[in-house]
Amino acid sequence: MPFADQLISRDTARSLTRAIHAAAPDAELTALRAAPSRIDALALRERADLLHDALLADLPGDYATLARTVRVAREDAQFTGWLIWPVTSALATRAVQENEPAAFDDAMELLASLTGRLSSEFAVRTLLRHDLDRALDTIVGGWTGSPDADVRRLASEGTRPYLPWSVRVPHILARPGATVPVLDALYRDESEYVRRSVANHLNDLSRDHPEVVVDTARRWLNHPAATTERLVRHGLRTLVKRGHPGALELLGFAPAALEVDGPHLDRETVPFGGTVRFTAAIRNIGDAAARLTIDYVVHHRKANGQQTGKTFKLTTRTLAPDERIQVEREHSFRPITTRRYYPGRQSVSLQINGVESPRADFDLTSPDAP
Repeated sequence: MPFADQLISRDTARSLTRAIHAAAPDAELTALRAAPSRIDALALRERADLLHDALLADLPGDYATLARTVRVAREDAQFTGWLIWPVTSALATRAVQENEPAAFDDAMELLASLTGRLSSEFAVRTLLRHDLDRALDTIVGGWTGSPDADVRRLASEGTRPYLPWSVRVPHILARPGATVPVLDALYRDESEYVRRSVANHLNDLSRDHPEVVVDTARRWLNHPAATTERLVRHGLRTLVKRGHPGALELLGFAPAALEVDGPHLDRETVPFGGTVRFTAAIRNIGDAAARLTIDYVVHHRKANGQQTGKTFKLTTRTLAPDERIQVEREHSFRPITTRRYYPGRQSVSLQINGVESPRADFDLTSPDAP
């Protein structure tokens, strides 16, 4: 991921100031002009918030005044990129503060018109939090049918339950299926850019409402486009890792009669930063071919001494009756920024069509061990 100063920098703040000055030459823009000197010590979201607050301070008045200024600035082709984030956020904030349907609806229109310059997915959350049903009426009734793929993607991405970098929308989390009509309108979309957002949205929903997700995916597979199976696989990826029976069955991974030998580890003690290799043999002892999704789970030791599992993909195979395969993998414990390793007992297991094998234990040494 790029650094904050590569996205919203001093130059970004100056470009925004120039654009707003050209659109509103009588405004003093005191806060915007001061922003570049304050931006370096801030994280990315803090930089966006700084410029958002400066816009609202420098352009006081009602929503319509701010919207007119933005529409004038929009005529400049240079009014694009990461400076758009604070602009769309300011529009949404001012519309909510005004608490009038006309301002709300106009803000939705402006956010859609700007999303091709930089996605309005973060700003629309403010409007969704204020009046979810009114926003969804516009999104389902207008955005999902837009000829612009950026707007159609905004419909799905902006309403994701767990959109990264964004605030949560409590009513979306509390109302199972509230955003399913958005996805129903888009799962057959011609744009892979849009469909990937739909899959990620479906995966978000699976965290809290797995049965809603499985039922939705089943409906789609009953009326598929050529791209639907791939989208559904991506959207069910977390449920598959969790071994959810409905998701596995929907993807063709039914319970199977198997003989599993392993996993067998190549060592009982793994140095910090080192690797452990495991092998396992899997045989289909049933009378019919078995389609298998084969994962492995590393049960990491936590600070309190308990273990927590993380699932990793191994392979997908179809085994004929009495067919046997061997799988192997080397797993690294090199230091990474997204996980802290604690020394002590860890484990590895297989997970085949959601069924976990017995665990194989090993000890991870301390970073300070000789």
